Amino acid sequence: MERLCLYCQEPISGRIDKKFCSDQCRNAYNNEKNATAENHVRRINGILRKNRKLLEDTSGKINKKVISIGSLTNAGFNFNYYTSSYTTKKGHIYYFCYEYGYLKLGENKVMIIKRDNFDN
Repeated sequence: MERLCLYCQEPISGRIDKKFCSDQCRNAYNNEKNATAENHVRRINGILRKNRKLLEDTSGKINKKVISIGSLTNAGFNFNYYTSSYTTKKGHIYYFCYEYGYLKLGENKVMIIKRDNFDN
C-alpha cells in the first residue's frame, strides 16, 4: 500500500513511519492544525498587552494616578480582561494587567497603580 503525505497527498518514500513528504508539508499541516486554538489565545494576549500599554502610558512615572473610566474606554481599554486580581482586607479589588493595576473608585473613576514587587 502506498503511503501518502498527510498534507499534499503526494506519495512518500523513505522511512515507514514518515507522515509527510517534506518539512514544508509538515510545517504547513501543523500550522493549519494549531491555527484555530492559537488564534483565541493570540487574541486574548493582544487585548491584555493593549490594556497593559494603556495603563502604562496613562500613569506615566506617577505611582498612583486617578483618571476617568471613560478616558480609558475611549482609548480602547477592555475592562473584561485582566491577568490577576487582589482583594484587600477592606474588600477593595485591584485588577491587574501584568504589573499595572487599577482600582475602581465609584462609578466613573479608576486609580492606576504599578506593582513594584511583580517578580515576587
